[in-house]
Amino acid sequence: MKKIYHLATCSTCQHIIDDFGKRAVGYEKQDIKTNPITEEQLDAMKDLVGSYEALFSRRALKYRELGLNEKKITEKEYRKFILQEYTFLKRPVVISGNQVFVGNAPKTVAAAKSAL
Repeated sequence: MKKIYHLATCSTCQHIIDDFGKRAVGYEKQDIKTNPITEEQLDAMKDLVGSYEALFSRRALKYRELGLNEKKITEKEYRKFILQEYTFLKRPVVISGNQVFVGNAPKTVAAAKSAL
């Protein structure tokens, strides 16, 4: 599978995808705001990374708004929150075959770029 889950309105995601350049040709790009991820897609990502927590963004504004920073969240709850609110998915998520790269940390982006 060759896919990039991103947020079209996120300048960081757009910068990263632009930086991939020709390497990203042939990758399906899914804007998670206009085309929300499905349960099947999220479960497939989880199978690749090992946990829903690894896909969960604590930077989302709603993380603090909902008081989640003060709670212990279970794997089941991470899954529920990501499916309910697109901003809880750490992005971008780049899937290249059986490799997955989650988030925008420079080391992660560099690894994704070399894998494309």
